[in-house]
Amino acid sequence: MATIADVARKAGVSVSTVSHVVNGTRKVAPATSQAVQSVIDAIGYRPNALARSLKTASTRSVGIAISAIANAYFIDIICAIEAECARLGMMVFLSDTQDDAERELAVVTALHQRRVDGVILAPSADPERRALAYLRDARLPCVLVDRNPDPAFDQVGVNNREAMQELVEYVLALGHRRVGYVGGHPGFQTTIERIDGYRDCLQRFGLRFDERYLVTGNASTNSATSATHALLSLAEPPTAIVAGNNMATIGALRAIRARGLRVPQDISIVGFDDFEWADCFEPRLTLVAQPCQEIGKRAASLVMERIAAPDGERQSLQLATTLIVRDSCARLR
Repeated sequence: MATIADVARKAGVSVSTVSHVVNGTRKVAPATSQAVQSVIDAIGYRPNALARSLKTASTRSVGIAISAIANAYFIDIICAIEAECARLGMMVFLSDTQDDAERELAVVTALHQRRVDGVILAPSADPERRALAYLRDARLPCVLVDRNPDPAFDQVGVNNREAMQELVEYVLALGHRRVGYVGGHPGFQTTIERIDGYRDCLQRFGLRFDERYLVTGNASTNSATSATHALLSLAEPPTAIVAGNNMATIGALRAIRARGLRVPQDISIVGFDDFEWADCFEPRLTLVAQPCQEIGKRAASLVMERIAAPDGERQSLQLATTLIVRDSCARLR
């Protein structure tokens, strides 16, 4: 295996000069730098990443702490983060937080101990926000995605409130007045914002908010199924259901079909978070699509910016959503 000494000998320079070229720690004459790089390319020298990181205080790595397995919505975001980081020359370390506060703190701590340069985090519903407090105290550059509860950090997501208003308005415009809502975990910032949008739209249409038609659970399809059964058991069940995320949509559909109801003939359903197979359901599902690729790309760019300027002004980006109208919501007869 080629060493730094081999490069220095073949290029006719000192080992320290090669080190400065590789690590960018001191200005080297262009001709000398080019000669060193030519030898590196020719003999296949690969710098020791760990030794290099100790000298430069950078590991060229980013940690991603997201509930990736439990929530398929995040997969596209993670892929976009990884692609953008790779383009920028950064290695990615992914760890699943499982949306558990204890595990989230352990993951963030472990990433910090492994000397990542920054972290991209989808925060859990921890009321104490321990992972965020740790990141703040450690002064570790961090970008929050999807759930954006703390302006002390850079954040990338969507305007959940306005997007939900648009979705509920679509349902109301088709004549529905008993509109049920199946939300996700009540502690998530996204859940709170989307419920606010649901209530705002009802009020704007002059409808009274009825708490019986609002049910939430945890971040699972089973919980959403149970919550939907509760809605459908009301003396006057909803004629349409709005699901607050992709798992709530799946859970609600399970409950509807378990009761032998047809969509949209017997009950309409719409939801938040478009997904790849939504167009394959029968009927095809009307959903709000989030710009997952753009969220991931912006998050990666932001964390790089924060690594370069730790004290820079924090940014909170809200990207536009798209209402995808398909066949699962019909006009009330």
